[in-house]
Amino acid sequence: MTKKAESERVDIYTRITDRIVEDLEQGVRPWMKPWSAANTDGRITRPVRHSGLPYSGMNVLLLWSEQMSRGFSSSMWMTFKHALELGGSVRKGETGSTVVFASRFTKSVADGNGNDVDREIPFLKAYSVFNSAP
Repeated sequence: MTKKAESERVDIYTRITDRIVEDLEQGVRPWMKPWSAANTDGRITRPVRHSGLPYSGMNVLLLWSEQMSRGFSSSMWMTFKHALELGGSVRKGETGSTVVFASRFTKSVADGNGNDVDREIPFLKAYSVFNSAP
């Protein structure tokens, strides 16, 4: 792994941890009911992709935090590419919110005896999404 790729990976973990710690310091417990329903028309729903598929894991906490702190009324999120595909656009200067995709890939490596052994390697990929609120 290159030095740049390693520092980017650490940055993903750091950004996510810092965001959660920041909310905790403000008295927010993300595992409880989200912060405030003031800007959500009285209903708080799980963040969903443009296709209606809900986000899971830490992405739920990250997007709830972004939705509340930035005052978004919508819980729908999409990438820049999806916005264009759907005939929409992202306003110039708009800041995306970070979400992560976690998965594993299998790599064959030789063991000490010269036999191939499959090894599962976990990885995180961060990308930006934008809220669909006008």
